[in-house]
Amino acid sequence: MRTAPGTSHARRVLVVDDNQDAADSLAMLLGTRGDEVRIAYDGSQALEVERDFEPDVVLLDIGLPALSGYDVANRIREKRGENVLIVAITGWGEEKDVRRAEEAGIDQHFTKPLDFEALLGLIERAAPRRHHH
Repeated sequence: MRTAPGTSHARRVLVVDDNQDAADSLAMLLGTRGDEVRIAYDGSQALEVERDFEPDVVLLDIGLPALSGYDVANRIREKRGENVLIVAITGWGEEKDVRRAEEAGIDQHFTKPLDFEALLGLIERAAPRRHHH
């Protein structure tokens, strides 16, 4: 077990958004709920953090500079398989965008402005906190 006593059941969430305010406020909201949160502001940083942090959930902006959210999702999915929930949070909500997200291995697609309650509900269902007996 790599985690310290008492933190074993925190859900690890990676928030990726080049809009720092958006990323920070989402991370803060998740943090207040007891999740362990890391933030990345671009795609390459996201992959670095993902490698060390091994999150249970990745909340991913698609319109990132340089490496797009699709690229990030693809790479994480290749490496982690089904062991991670990838949720796109994006201003792009057209059908073709949703299709591209699915092809990149993204599980769910949320458009901005974010429906935070719906997102939390999804995370609770799809990535329940791990309880250790």
